[in-house]
Amino acid sequence: MSSGDRPVVLPANQPKQFYRGGASIAALRGDASADFGPEDWVASTTTLYGRDDAGLSTLPDGTLLRDAVAADPTGWLGAEHVAEFGADTALLVKLLDAGQRLPVHCHPSNAFASAHLDCRHGKTESWIVVGTSGPEPTVYIGFRDDVTDEQLESWVAAQDTEEMLAALNPVQVTAGDTVFVPAGLPHAIGEGVFIVELQQPTDFSVTLEWKGFLANADIGHLGLGYDTALECVDHSGWAKTLDSLIRRTGGDTAEVVNLFSEQADPFFRADRLQVSGSLALEPSFAVLVVLDGEGTLGDVPVRKGSTVVVPHGAGEEVLNGELVAIRCRPPKVVG
Repeated sequence: MSSGDRPVVLPANQPKQFYRGGASIAALRGDASADFGPEDWVASTTTLYGRDDAGLSTLPDGTLLRDAVAADPTGWLGAEHVAEFGADTALLVKLLDAGQRLPVHCHPSNAFASAHLDCRHGKTESWIVVGTSGPEPTVYIGFRDDVTDEQLESWVAAQDTEEMLAALNPVQVTAGDTVFVPAGLPHAIGEGVFIVELQQPTDFSVTLEWKGFLANADIGHLGLGYDTALECVDHSGWAKTLDSLIRRTGGDTAEVVNLFSEQADPFFRADRLQVSGSLALEPSFAVLVVLDGEGTLGDVPVRKGSTVVVPHGAGEEVLNGELVAIRCRPPKVVG
């Protein structure tokens, strides 16, 4: 059983998805590209919806990370985190490379997941754009104007893709941009957008636009029926308040760049680390994604494309070298 006392470099973990992508993940890692490998689930203790094991990360010794954390939750997560969440990392990190536009969808809140899906966590998420391709890399976030129940029900029943997409706010993005996506907010990621995604540790999606993506509507409504599933959708217009969800950090050259506002703290935290020399990192469960350069984390070599899980029990670790990395951490526990 792997102990939670030092960083561990993880192999790729790309469960098969329903959409195309993966070339940018392969380029980052220096691997051969794989069809339908658009998501790399990093340090995952979460399974794909309806699956028993797909999506779980395996440590180099063959142990599932989920099982290692369950065997030593304090070592992996720290006492304060365990007091709040138990042996639950409360975090899922993904590399997501959209080789085509994703469907319009949203995710349930904690309250909805608790009431209907027997789960503590909903699925609030944030996107850190780390690369783009194509002339107009775009994401679609929230309805422009208020949408009635009848409008939404009609679009979903008819699978009116054109109307659903037109109702959303298109936002062009570039590397360094971050987007906070609260539960319930309808959204879609456009072709050519490569992100590091932080999210609550579930695979719950209400797929409003399922035709052409899913085999049928059953997965799209999480087995609840759309009458119930659509209750989790945020119908409000976001055109005037969209800026509250978006940060443009690409030009920030600080050694440590906080990527999210405080609205993300109850769900996850992330920093961009731009190291030239050395940087001490305080004890924390963390997931590190190295975007460029090379160096060491403690005595563990890392390079562009490395994905590393760092246990709380490793203590203060020093990141040395010339590199850029994203450090992802669980919710901020307020003691």
